[in-house]
Amino acid sequence: MKASWSPPKIWKNGECYILGGGPSIPEVFDIPESLVRAVRKKEKDLSTFSPYMEPIHDKHVIAVNSAYKLGNWIDVIFFGDKTWYLDNRYNLAKIPRIKVTCSPYFRTAIQEEQIKFIARDSKKLGLSDKPTTLCWNYNSGACAIDLAIHFGVKRIYLLGFDMQNKAKTGNSHWHAEYSNRKKDPPYKRHLQGFPSIAKIASQRDIEIINISTNTAITEFPIWRTLE
Repeated sequence: MKASWSPPKIWKNGECYILGGGPSIPEVFDIPESLVRAVRKKEKDLSTFSPYMEPIHDKHVIAVNSAYKLGNWIDVIFFGDKTWYLDNRYNLAKIPRIKVTCSPYFRTAIQEEQIKFIARDSKKLGLSDKPTTLCWNYNSGACAIDLAIHFGVKRIYLLGFDMQNKAKTGNSHWHAEYSNRKKDPPYKRHLQGFPSIAKIASQRDIEIINISTNTAITEFPIWRTLE
């Protein structure tokens, strides 16, 4: 059985950006709608967005799930779903980045040495106080906040943390990588962890800012654009 990884304080007292899947990302970075449509139709690769996201290319960035395809400026790739991993494992193997998961599958997947495994905390909501566990919070994006804090950051910027569909189009993501799954993720359950995350983060003097044009998360300050 694989031991749980203890993340080093590589970003101690720093800040980082976490890239989720919400459809507000193209709006925040002023990506042309024609390009957004082409990416959703899979006529263009997700990395087509990369030039528009240059303002964060030199920042510390955690990509959640398929956001890693945006470019080689991503520092850390995080996921919690075994099925997603099996769909992406060959691409991930080619990328020299830190790859982290809390999927229980990796507790015994000894052959997957390139993946850093962190066990899920028995406290499912909030932030873990143990260096070798993460609170799952019922979704990879919220769990990635806990990972960022394990890396030592004091400020976190959330991008693509909408937790609701885009009002005009009904799109649940800025891409179509999960088109074979349910159109509407279980947002009600996904939102459950944020109140606890906000409370504990405040107690630890950690600032979390949600950069989104369309979000159901109300626990953090909201910026409509990068400032």
